[in-house]
Amino acid sequence: MAHPSEPADIPIRDETIRLGQFLKLAGLIDSGADAKSVIADGHVTVNAEVEVRRGRQLRPGDVVELSGRSARVAVRP
Repeated sequence: MAHPSEPADIPIRDETIRLGQFLKLAGLIDSGADAKSVIADGHVTVNAEVEVRRGRQLRPGDVVELSGRSARVAVRP
């Protein structure tokens, strides 16, 4: 069984970011409209649990996954 690749670290400007914004920032989706549908359809996980709230506040260390690709919220250096 293949192991998922290590998530990419995506630095954010503030202490938190909303899930919909982070998906776009991380390049996991193309637009905000895409965020609404993939989240509502249960395709997005946060820390390995399905998340259906687009406004979910993410903090550094949280890992978001969509379609086998993952990204970790990181602090801007």
